[in-house]
Amino acid sequence: MKLTFIGAAHEVTGSCHYLEAAGKNILVDCGMEQGVRSFESAQLPIDAALVDYVLLTHAHVDHSGMLPALYAKGFRGQVFTTVATADLCSIMLRDCAHIQMQEAEWKARKAKRTSGIEQHEPVYTMEDADGVIKRLVPCHYGQIVELCEGIKIRFTDVGHLLGSASIEVWAEEDGNRKKIVFSGDLGNINQPLIKDPMMTEEADYVVVESTYGDRIHSEKHPDYVGELAKILQETFDAGGNVVIPSFAVGRTQEMLYFLRQIKAENRIQGHPDFPVYVDSPLAVEATDIFQRNVQECFDEDAMALIRQGINPIRFPGLKLTITSDESRAINFDYTPKVIISASGMCEAGRIRHHLKHNLWRPECTILFVGYQANGTLGRILVEGTEEVRLFGETIDVRADIRSLAGISGHADKNGLLAWISGFRKKPEKVFVVHGESTVCESFAACLEKEHGINAYAPYSGTRFDLLTGKAEYVAAPMPLLKKKGRVASDVFARLVAAGQRLLAVIRKNEGVANKDLAKFADQVNSLCDKWDK
Repeated sequence: MKLTFIGAAHEVTGSCHYLEAAGKNILVDCGMEQGVRSFESAQLPIDAALVDYVLLTHAHVDHSGMLPALYAKGFRGQVFTTVATADLCSIMLRDCAHIQMQEAEWKARKAKRTSGIEQHEPVYTMEDADGVIKRLVPCHYGQIVELCEGIKIRFTDVGHLLGSASIEVWAEEDGNRKKIVFSGDLGNINQPLIKDPMMTEEADYVVVESTYGDRIHSEKHPDYVGELAKILQETFDAGGNVVIPSFAVGRTQEMLYFLRQIKAENRIQGHPDFPVYVDSPLAVEATDIFQRNVQECFDEDAMALIRQGINPIRFPGLKLTITSDESRAINFDYTPKVIISASGMCEAGRIRHHLKHNLWRPECTILFVGYQANGTLGRILVEGTEEVRLFGETIDVRADIRSLAGISGHADKNGLLAWISGFRKKPEKVFVVHGESTVCESFAACLEKEHGINAYAPYSGTRFDLLTGKAEYVAAPMPLLKKKGRVASDVFARLVAAGQRLLAVIRKNEGVANKDLAKFADQVNSLCDKWDK
């Protein structure tokens, strides 16, 4: 029974942990790495085709975004997650695939212009996304699910995103039982729409995130509505737009919740009918999914509005844009307005067009409402850069760059400590992950020195034996290396992955009737004869 740390070890994105238990290979999350990275991540020590299950904490792409790539490499197991996460993944993974294909096409065109050779293939395709989406298994909160003999799991709401969950894993092997709890991303308290994080009472081992493990959001609950209303009033009075780079899933719906309240309470003087544009097809679809998961996921305040017949995220003046023509038209309407667009870190998507049209205008405000990873355009703007490059042009930054203080989907240090304190007795060990390197170390030290909890922040590649309670392999930090050219094309890598899957299928058929195995062998040999030229 072993746990290997693959992604989000001393880093914030790319969550992935590998659990070997009861003869099964299990991944907890399979996320995409975003922003500037400090360290190389270890490779998964087994072929993707040998992974039996993926347990998914939530739909954000830094936890789910590489599932289609896993499928492309031969994974054909099941992905267990909550009902709402399955709904969100059905749109988010397709959106990721669309972005991957667009970027590959752009790189191929650029390569053809410069070298005459077209070499770029997407990390994964829409077919890969569709393939893994079909393998999603929706589960309800609180439901104990038996994966197989020796493995049970349960999802608990942790209030980070619609459908987000911590995952309890009960594993039994050779008569030994251990319980491992993966926190996923823990939510902030008193968020609009979704519930506060729920505690878990027992665990032998805990894997906990530490995104904000070194800071406190605020000593008192911020007045988000009041602060947002003030920013809107000042910007509209100056004749400008408020542009909000926002994650399409979660943060966009929270902003709509605040904006509905501002309009309902007539907080903006002189601009009572100000328009609000949600310019993201993904955000529009996600908003519909939020409304389909009201009963299981919404908190009491949101439910109180619904019982009064009030939709908490819809209001007069809300405009949902889908097409590119609709998106372009927004910046040719000079009425002061709110523009909410993805991506939240300004790395891709329509938000970059809105920045191009608004960053140079001193009367406008660019309002950040979420975490900005190191190296992203959003982080660069927040840190005060005076100019940026967008679509080949240098744009002067004259707009007011603001952040809505305290708003976060992540628990702060106090929230993380409160969740860990919810265990009735101290776990044997707490592994600290999903934080910048210094934050992982400082939070682990806090748990050790101030709370008497055995804590450790592993680097990628570290392998821990859960039965003996000892590390089998302690990985050292692997500095990020620059890639030197292409060893093999992405298409050839895909072919190699298909071969690895074939080997995995062969192994899984051990013990099948000889007649069927002989037929299988003949089919494989026939395929080899065709290509062995």
